[in-house]
Amino acid sequence: MALLRLSLKFAKPYWLFIVLVVVLQLASTIAALYLPSLNARIIDEGVATGDTDFIWSTGLTMLIVCLVQVVTAITAIFFGARAAMGVGRDLRRSIYSKVDELSALEVGKFGSATLITRNTNDVQQVQMLVLMTLNFMVSTPIMCIGGIIMALREDVGLSWLVWVSVPSLFVVVGILVFQLMPLFRRMQDQVDDINGVLREQITGIRVIRAFVREPFEADRYADANRALTETSVKVGNLFVLMFPAIMMILHLATAAVLWFGGQRVDAGQMEVGSLTAFLQYLLQILVAVMMGVFMMMMIPRAVVCAERISEVLSSTSSMVIPEGVEELPRRGELEFDSVTFGYPGAEVPVLENLSFTARPGTTTAIIGSTGAGKTTIVNLIPRLLDPQSGQVRIDGVPVNRFNRHQLAQLVGLVPQKPYLFSGTIGSNLRFGSEFATDAELWEALTTAQAADFVAAKPKQLEEGVAQGGTNFSGGQRQRLCIARALAAKPRIYVFDDSFSALDVATDARLREALFATTSESTVVVVAQRVSTIREADQIIVLDEGRIVGRGTHDELLETNPTYQEIVESQLTTEGVN
Repeated sequence: MALLRLSLKFAKPYWLFIVLVVVLQLASTIAALYLPSLNARIIDEGVATGDTDFIWSTGLTMLIVCLVQVVTAITAIFFGARAAMGVGRDLRRSIYSKVDELSALEVGKFGSATLITRNTNDVQQVQMLVLMTLNFMVSTPIMCIGGIIMALREDVGLSWLVWVSVPSLFVVVGILVFQLMPLFRRMQDQVDDINGVLREQITGIRVIRAFVREPFEADRYADANRALTETSVKVGNLFVLMFPAIMMILHLATAAVLWFGGQRVDAGQMEVGSLTAFLQYLLQILVAVMMGVFMMMMIPRAVVCAERISEVLSSTSSMVIPEGVEELPRRGELEFDSVTFGYPGAEVPVLENLSFTARPGTTTAIIGSTGAGKTTIVNLIPRLLDPQSGQVRIDGVPVNRFNRHQLAQLVGLVPQKPYLFSGTIGSNLRFGSEFATDAELWEALTTAQAADFVAAKPKQLEEGVAQGGTNFSGGQRQRLCIARALAAKPRIYVFDDSFSALDVATDARLREALFATTSESTVVVVAQRVSTIREADQIIVLDEGRIVGRGTHDELLETNPTYQEIVESQLTTEGVN
């Protein structure tokens, strides 16, 4: 069972806390079970005989027992909470680490929305179950078994009421749990759906408003919200039935004890104090069972959540991270050797038998129509993806032999969609080089044509950055991302259409500055605009995942029809000739 395996595995480091909880709960429960017996003795031996001294002495004993019960119960809850919160923390950390290990393919298979839900809502359900188990389920069996023994000590003749009441509660619980399990599974899937819709709408809010699609998107969200609400209402209806059923059994048991016990007292077969104690023990047993019922009502949802968490934790990445090589390459020559790659479920590969070499001190540009495979090439260089066949090498060493830290030192990637993290400009620029000095950061900003607008900020490098960099324009984000890559000073620079948000003049100044900074490095540029790559030492033309042209701008203009079509399509807008 996934829930049991998960709980045992992550609770193991907190075994000492759990042992303390068991011992303290045992002491608390024994104290609670001892109190009705003392109360019965006060009635039978103190009140009935008028022995005031016995009442005072026994009452003092009851007070001490109550204090012991309170202290042990509070301490047990403290240690139980510490253990449960630790389990939740470790679960979240494990899911985060596992997702960080997965390749882009596995992450895409799960989806961002469900991974967020599993790391938050699902973990919370398991964490709460562990907390409730340590706080209540430990004491429940002790209370039930001890209560039955103590009740039988008071009067065996009424024991049949215990054997009728307790199984009745279990029957009610079993029926409800059987009906709740599929509902909780559906509820978690619907939580995924509503998170996915909301995330998509927040991310694409500008597109939605630009096309006035708010009503349509509102209907999409309403449908997802309605489905979750309907399932939640069904769960609530079952809970509504549970409480009256449990209370009915509780009240019927109380009435039965008073009825049949009163007859036994009247017949002289039982003392009044024993009747009072038996009633208290029966109520303790039923309350303990009722707490177990509440726990069992949580188990179905926790089981579903544990299965979803285990699905992530048991996932194996298609990308094995090695220990790394002993010495990093010095030159940074990039080579694609017969590389073929296709996404799962695709009928044809995105890249097929791709071979080219990008040498240090040169710029290799890649251009092609949408869907030609340009971004896939970019993802293969820093090993965000692995080719199905062929190899990507740096100075003759396959990239799958480098660990992540080594690849980060070798390859500086500027993605197509510039993304900044919440923090400051300085903290974002130091993403690739943690120990870069301010002078080095300003040098990178100057090359990226970002120094002017950063210097104009009141706090400059300490200026705050919102999540995603939303407090900067698209062009500013692109230039900051370029500066982030430059600050790392890698052997290979990869620009994935990283100049698309820049005006032509800024683009030209940036390329000129980059030429001086990266003159000894290998530069790979993916671009849509011919004006951006016309000075490249080598231009590779892609079409449907194949190289259909290779050469300089002038050579391709004369010999390659595909490149000629691209240039002609941009003549009127870019002025390329």
